[in-house]
Amino acid sequence: MDGPQDSSEARRAPSAATSDDPCADLSRRGFIQGGAAALVAAGATPLPGAVGPASDVMREATQVAQGVPTTLLRFTLNGVPQNLTVEDRWTLAELLRDRLEGVSGTKVGCERGECGACTVLVDGAPVYSCSTLAVWMEGRSVLTVEGLAPRGELSPLQRAFIEHNAPQCGYCTSGQLMSATALLERNPSPTADDVRRALVGNLCRCANYNAIVEAVLAAAGTAATGGAE
Repeated sequence: MDGPQDSSEARRAPSAATSDDPCADLSRRGFIQGGAAALVAAGATPLPGAVGPASDVMREATQVAQGVPTTLLRFTLNGVPQNLTVEDRWTLAELLRDRLEGVSGTKVGCERGECGACTVLVDGAPVYSCSTLAVWMEGRSVLTVEGLAPRGELSPLQRAFIEHNAPQCGYCTSGQLMSATALLERNPSPTADDVRRALVGNLCRCANYNAIVEAVLAAAGTAATGGAE
């Protein structure tokens, strides 16, 4: 599971670089930590109009197609009531990413319910939004990665992901965060095996599973007892 050893000689700035060279002091670890922070924080952007009326929170980015069956959908998104017209054929992932503004942190990978990149929480349970119809959300509560930090302050789990270099390319990070959030809600003191079972439906193409498990244990405060071997 461990990645390749750090080759500092191969990645070191040329000896001719001076103190004016912005890349002269750039280390691999510093680069990764900075990138991880940006990836995790990307989902922490405050929701548009989060303190205003519900109609200001989300705006329909596109109109429904003519002649296509539609439904008036009423649900809660990241704690804010929503009332909008959706096409009956839209998936939840499509509604979030393509039809609403401010909630594009949910990623679409396989589009067939296998990779987990699109995971969101519905009434507290992780679901694949690419395989869930938006109309099924009537009366339900949906939580996306943006909802983990509604005022821009990262959650303890998000901070742990950064500190343990859990994101690599970052594409699966939002789904990993949502599944781990659901786990910690129902089991605040998980073991490493508990974490692995909870995240079994979330693939990491970079194979950074050890760091992800360590991050979840650290957020729970059980790293010393759980281990991530």
